[in-house]
Formats: sequence, C-alpha cells, structure tokens
Amino acid sequence: MSEPDRTSPGTSAGRRVVEQRGLYFEELDEGVVYAHRPGRTVTETDNVLFTTMTMNTQALHLDAAWSAGQPFGQRLMNSMFTLATVVGQSVPQLTQGTIVAQLGLTDVSFPHPLYHGDTLYTETVVTGKRLSSSRPGQGIATMQHTGRNQAGEVVALATRSCLMWTREAHVAAQQETAQHGTVEKGTIGA
Repeated sequence: MSEPDRTSPGTSAGRRVVEQRGLYFEELDEGVVYAHRPGRTVTETDNVLFTTMTMNTQALHLDAAWSAGQPFGQRLMNSMFTLATVVGQSVPQLTQGTIVAQLGLTDVSFPHPLYHGDTLYTETVVTGKRLSSSRPGQGIATMQHTGRNQAGEVVALATRSCLMWTREAHVAAQQETAQHGTVEKGTIGA
C-alpha cells in the first residue's frame, strides 16, 4: 500500500513530499545494528544546564574543584543527560512519527564516564518484536541502545520498549483524523 501524498504548509499541491520518519513496526529488523549519526559532542554547557534544569545538585556535575579530588579527577556528564541523548539519537532513524508510546526503559547502566568534550555515538539493535494482542495495527519493539564515546568505550546501555505503528494502521488512522478530526483515545495496554 502506498502512503498518501501529504503536502506541508508552503508546498505546492501535486508536488511529491518526502517526510522524514522512523521505521514502521514491520520495517524494524531484529539483530540489525542501526548506527545513528552524526555523533553528539557534549559540552560543559550541556552538563550545567541539564543538571540545573532538573534540580540535580550533584557536585560531580557542577563543582570542578571538588570533582578534581574525586576518583575520576573531573566533572562527569550527568548520566540522565547521557541516557536522554542516547535515546534521542535513535529517534530520527527509528521512531520519528512511527511510535505510539514509549513503554519503558530497563537494564540501564553507565559502564564508563562521559566527560565534557567527548563525542557520543549511539547504536541500536532491535532484540525483539511482536504484534500487540490488544491494539490492532500496533506492535511492541524491544531495542538495546549502546552509547560509546569517540574512543569506542561503552558509556551507556539501555533496553527500551516501544509501542509502534504498522504502516497500514498508521495511514488509516491519519486518514480517519483528516476526515473526522478525531484521534482514538484510550489506555496503552499492550
């Protein structure tokens, strides 16, 4: 089934529009390594802003003098920033516009610190997928995210479960919304 031609504001009717999106449930392949590029060089500003916005006053992120006397000898990137960036780097390639909901994160670990000036690269492997038994046209994908620094050292690991659209169901839902202006609401029992 071909996807309907969608025009964006400011485009000419009849012109082909290519919209960036992630992969639909049926396009995700188990065991494939999805390498998300470009990398993201993390900065002191990233660390200070994220740490203060989230009210995390941990001196390991904010106090250079104190951190210099600690085992790593310098401030560390906030691990929640690292986790958010690892997941975020996967979005354009895997879930942009094709996810229904994030269901959970498990097995999160940070085997090596990430420092100011490091570049974070993320790879994702789909480790499992199944159609939802309670939500027709949607499926659950389990993804293992691995974040590495520029030297290839693993700095973050996380397993993520997502409720994903199948292409056919998503297209039908978009057409329904366009015709009636409504979106189905309900619980996310998978």
